[in-house]
Amino acid sequence: MQYRKDRYGNDLSILGYGCMRFTQSGGKINLEKAEKEIMTAFENGVNYYDTAYIYPGSEKALGEILARHGIRDQVNIATKLPHYLIKKADSMEKYFTEQLKRLQTDHIDYYLMHMLSDIGTWEKLKKLGVEEWLQDKKESGAIKQVGFSYHGSTDMFCKLIDAYDWDFCQIQYNYMDEHSQAGRKGLHYANQKGIPVVIMEPLRGGKLVNRLPEDALKLFEDYKTKHTPAQWAFRWLWNQPEVTCVLSGMNSMEMVEDNIKTASEVRVGEIGRDEEALLQSVVRKINARMKVGCTGCGYCMPCPQNVDIPGTFASYNRRYSEGWKSAMSEHIMCTAIRNTSSAASNCIECGKCESHCPQKIAIRKELKNARKVLEGLPYKVVTKVVKWMKI
Repeated sequence: MQYRKDRYGNDLSILGYGCMRFTQSGGKINLEKAEKEIMTAFENGVNYYDTAYIYPGSEKALGEILARHGIRDQVNIATKLPHYLIKKADSMEKYFTEQLKRLQTDHIDYYLMHMLSDIGTWEKLKKLGVEEWLQDKKESGAIKQVGFSYHGSTDMFCKLIDAYDWDFCQIQYNYMDEHSQAGRKGLHYANQKGIPVVIMEPLRGGKLVNRLPEDALKLFEDYKTKHTPAQWAFRWLWNQPEVTCVLSGMNSMEMVEDNIKTASEVRVGEIGRDEEALLQSVVRKINARMKVGCTGCGYCMPCPQNVDIPGTFASYNRRYSEGWKSAMSEHIMCTAIRNTSSAASNCIECGKCESHCPQKIAIRKELKNARKVLEGLPYKVVTKVVKWMKI
């Protein structure tokens, strides 16, 4: 296993264990199976384990496994405050206490604001006293480091980075999302501020392995250097020194062993121009199924009506390349859960965006199409629920 440093010089394994996708049996986590997989990872040097309050059974399962083997103090636990459930100040303490109990510990090593969506949401939390609460926990040792996880546009990510003295952050990033979500620009911005970056969705929930087009798979098969699609995706990330740790939702021994092997072998600089060209060719094969030729450059932003134009098009395209569920999940995270909606339905067709688009996309027309596909009844129901939760 290889390691990179966090903000305070501690070693973090470059492979982190994402605990959201433990195997389920009969509606419950298969604890015996998860235990074998986690212990194999631990024995091979993985020291970062990521869970969250809302992952069903995950915190409790992780806590039981670590306690059973007496290794709690040899690993780092990362979990998340469900701030979207918080309406009053004392709720922060309530959820945190419950998490400590589930995890059978007296402290959390890396504590994140879960899916922090925008500055407005952070300001609301500040009014509830989150900064003072976090400071108190850090001073007592109950929380070692504070961060946030994020889905959304690059610009908002950079604003959030500047909004607090974060110890680390977590973003969705992979060779498909190089210029969407926080993207490479966000990764570098955080790095320049001295903030370590943990990566989630390196395989886009498995889509960069299990749902690649045949012609994309053939590109990998025919290339001179032989790696599996998963290995290419991880190697692309670890090739970037700005990446501190990459999470993988491992739920099979095969995945654990393969990822450990890759994390032990990979070297910064091994992905050169030829390899980048290969991955860009794979991206083009995937994009061939897409509806809008948006590259995520962001020249159309900011929108006067707060529409997340690149994010909307990314979700719209994924409706056709990855399926309805994946597209809706991403669109909801990137638009509806924000304090101020950034949905396509906000568009008033002013046309300002089109004058800046280097791809000459008919943005107003395509936003209408995206709205019809993404913002139907299911989206409206979820939006109403989110608004109700914020009251």
